[in-house]
Amino acid sequence: MAAHTSQSVAKAAGDDVEHGDVARGLSRRTGSGNRTGGNRTGGRGGLRRALATHWYAWAMVTPVVLVLGVIIGWPLVRGVYLSLTDANERNVSRTIGVRHIEATYEFVGLDNYAAVLSDPVFLQRLAWTVVWTVACVSITFTLGLALANMLNRDFKGRAAYRMALILPWAVPGFVSVFAWRFLFNRDNGILNKILDGGGISAVPWLDDPTWAKFAVITVNVWLGVPFMMVALLGGLQSIPGELYEAAEMDGASAWQRFRHITLPGLRAVSMTVILLSTIWTFNMFPVIFLLTRGGPGDSTEILVTQAFREAFITSPRDFAASATWGVLILALLMIFALVYRRSLRKQGEVW
Repeated sequence: MAAHTSQSVAKAAGDDVEHGDVARGLSRRTGSGNRTGGNRTGGRGGLRRALATHWYAWAMVTPVVLVLGVIIGWPLVRGVYLSLTDANERNVSRTIGVRHIEATYEFVGLDNYAAVLSDPVFLQRLAWTVVWTVACVSITFTLGLALANMLNRDFKGRAAYRMALILPWAVPGFVSVFAWRFLFNRDNGILNKILDGGGISAVPWLDDPTWAKFAVITVNVWLGVPFMMVALLGGLQSIPGELYEAAEMDGASAWQRFRHITLPGLRAVSMTVILLSTIWTFNMFPVIFLLTRGGPGDSTEILVTQAFREAFITSPRDFAASATWGVLILALLMIFALVYRRSLRKQGEVW
């Protein structure tokens, strides 16, 4: 009787274990199926929750996105399209009096890009644009860093000096360029008057290719130093002063403190302002056009002024070629930004 009872209990326990395993297996499959279904609907639910939770942010961002799409997106798409055609002022749609003439330009594919890239003029403009950009950015950064270090110290009249150094940034760019154009005037310019008073013959600032390049770089540096100085000054003020005090107590010289504390502390700010300054200088149309008009000859023409010349100065105006130059400028800057970003990531910087 005891043996029979124990066998019954064992059999019942085995049946329970077996049924429990089956039930757990079913629950696993059912649970996994529910999770799968939840993932399918979770994305839409998450999007709805995000829209419901952050609807105010979306409402604020939407007008900006629409405006940027109209101001930047549509011209960009239109420019890319025109670069693939043979559009010029003779075959685009136009209205003369009461008569409307339809466009007759045709799609030519990548012919414009092949023509521009194979033209020696492109390499000449690109080489000078790179030299112009590197020279302006490096000089501007060096001067901005030096001035920021000077203004980061406590001394009498520091606020007045800051305002004086920021003044070129506050003045409209075209006003500053015209003022410098007057200074560089060969016959009546102040600079040549000063040189003449010292017995030095007049310098053809804007009439000689070499001096003209020096002049445009000088003016662009003048315009760019205030921004660089303010940005780097903010970075300097974010570096803890305790680091300098500890280094000074350890006997570090001024150069060692600058090299091992200031420069590493400014790395993030420096990388950002160098990128912005490079993009702005690469496309700095006003300084070149208003100061030298790309001359003398075409010695100071950069890529962006060449694109302007194709669209508004040459006859017939070649809109397709101008659009091609513009797309190539955008492509070059995008390549530079990607390479720059990759180099920063290799150095451990997040951008």
